[in-house]
Amino acid sequence: MAMNKNTVLAWATVLMIIMGVVLILMGTYRYDDVAGWGFATVGFGFFAIAWVFNALKGRV
Repeated sequence: MAMNKNTVLAWATVLMIIMGVVLILMGTYRYDDVAGWGFATVGFGFFAIAWVFNALKGRV
């Protein structure tokens, strides 16, 4: 399987979305104190970076 720059960015986007969902779910269900807010915030940050990776496909 040939990995060009768009394929790498697509895989990075998928992995970032998965990690973002995992972090948000950990913040929601695992931690009931202030740490949950931190996990959820970092999860939304992963979504923002994944959005940037998706926007870069075909432009880099």
